Amino acid sequence: MSAKTILYVEDNEFNRKIVRDLLKRTSYALIEANDGEAGVATALEKRPDLVLMDIQLPKISGIEATRRLRADPVTAATPIIAITSFALSGDDQKAKEAGATAYLTKPYSPKELLALIRSILPEG
Repeated sequence: MSAKTILYVEDNEFNRKIVRDLLKRTSYALIEANDGEAGVATALEKRPDLVLMDIQLPKISGIEATRRLRADPVTAATPIIAITSFALSGDDQKAKEAGATAYLTKPYSPKELLALIRSILPEG
């Protein structure tokens, strides 16, 4: 049985490293994209089991990228966890309206993120 794949769409290398280090100790495989357009293209090509989507991204926002993934039959059912560093009022609502499965605000603890990932996509 192959590892479940997580796509992390995040433009900040430091944040990607935190998640990379976190997932090293799990059975999940991680692929990365550093802007919204690349995230959509990578998701359509690689078909990950789960997407971690930053909201503030270059090229297209995480909200728009989430909408595009929901609109495509290939990724329409893929779980998407929206992540934002701005606890702006309404961002969680925008993420949900775009089709996000769950929402997490930075700063979050890596344990909290891993628990959320496992609740949506159990290891195995």
